[in-house]
Parts: sequence; structure tokens; C-alpha cells
Amino acid sequence: MPNPFNEPIIEEFRANKGRVGGYFEGARLILLTTTGARTGTPHTTPVGYLPDGDGRILVIASAAGAPRHPHWYTNLLAHPQVTIESGAFTYEARAVVLEGEERDQAFARAVEAEPGWAEYQEKTERVIPVVALHEIAQDGPPNINAHSMGEAIKVVHDAFRRELALIRKEMSAGTSTLGAQLRVNCLTFCQGLHNHHTGEDLGMFPVLADRHPEAAPALARLRHEHERIAELVGELRRTVTAENADPAAARAEVERLTTELEAHLTYEEEQLIPLLDAA
Repeated sequence: MPNPFNEPIIEEFRANKGRVGGYFEGARLILLTTTGARTGTPHTTPVGYLPDGDGRILVIASAAGAPRHPHWYTNLLAHPQVTIESGAFTYEARAVVLEGEERDQAFARAVEAEPGWAEYQEKTERVIPVVALHEIAQDGPPNINAHSMGEAIKVVHDAFRRELALIRKEMSAGTSTLGAQLRVNCLTFCQGLHNHHTGEDLGMFPVLADRHPEAAPALARLRHEHERIAELVGELRRTVTAENADPAAARAEVERLTTELEAHLTYEEEQLIPLLDAA
């Protein structure tokens, strides 16, 4: 049955490509669709997640510290293949429950980033599960939640903007050390941005150059900007992975990247969306 608390969140999430207000505003949120363990019917639930790199994210079956596991967790135990909506993308994933030290390390990272997870664990006698969701590779282009190629560019760009804003907010906490989960957030963002720009350089830009020779100057500028942003991404990676990483230095690199990336994304949208939508 539809959950009266979840339904408006799901509707808002889908309508706004991953942006929601209220209790979940500013949170990393996905829509997780599982198959009912008993009924075999699909169930969609808004769930907070942690970036984890390597094509996977982590979700925590806290149920706010309730004595029983949430239904979505028991569902994926029975049916490990799930569907994830990230706002920008919809994709299939394989759920793997983390065990032992791997689970404990992931949960400790989560607590370091948000102490509320520890409060949930203290409220219950069960060990709160941590689940890795591994994206299942598919043939063909990714399933972007957009009605046109021009809209797809904006949707993906806005997803990068939101994640970078979250990282900046986390960095502004001003702690004396750079937390493990924050490092993972930065590295996951860097890898995602690298993959996006590589895909544009190898796929979209050659097609546009062939169809729109007049766009050659804009495409050349965008390729040059990709190289510049790659340099900034490299600096950020080196900063956050350094032994005894300096939070102030990391914040400075994030600000540099934010300034140049926003200018790049805005220029790309101005130049490419009209061409893509015209096609």
C-alpha cells in the first residue's frame, strides 16, 4: 500500500529531478524500488545514501533505530536486484549486504559524517545493516530522466551542482581533520565528473562537430575547459588523499573547482542546448 509519508516525497523527487524540500532538503537521497519479499510487487522508498566510488553507493537500514529492519531491507534480501532513481539517472543495481569489518568500517564512516546514525544504533538491539548497491552495467547510453538531449545536459549538470554544493557545505564544518567519508565524497565526485567529460569528448562533441561545423570554436573552447577542469580535479584528488590531509587546503581546491566548473557548465548549456534541442 502507498505510504502517506513517502508518497509526496517520491512525487516531489521525480518532478524536480532529485530535489526535495522539507525534512530531506539538502540530503543525499535516492528512490529505491525493491520487489516485495512476499507479494512480488514493486515498492519504492526514499532512502538516504552515502557515495562509495567504484560504481556503488551505500544505504543503511536504520529504520530510525526501530527494533525491526525496514521492509525495503527484507525485500532486497529476498530479491537483490533493485532499481535506483538518483534524480538524473534511473538504473538497475545489485544489493550486497556488507559483513564484518567491511560493514563496521562503512558504518563508522557514516557516523563520522552524521552522528545521527550512532543514535539510531543505540536505540536498537539489532546491528543496523549497511548495504552496497552495485550499478549493473547496461548496453547503450544511460537512462537519463529527461525528455530531450538538451534537457539531459541540464539535468546531469544540475546533479553535479547539487553534489558539489553538498561537499562545500560539509567542508565548511571547519573540523581539524578531513573525515574519511568526506574524502570518499570528493573522490566519487571527481570520478563522476571525469567520466562525464570523457563521454562528451569521445561521444557528443564529435557528433555535434559533424552536424554543426559552425560550433567548432565553442567545442574547441569546451575541450580546453575540460583539460583545465581535469587539472583542478587532479589537484583536489591529491589534496584529499594526502596523508594528514589539510581541510583548509581541500576547501580551497573545492572553491577553485566550483568557480571554474560553474562557468564551464553555464557556457556549455548556452552553446549546446540549442543545438541539441534543434536536432
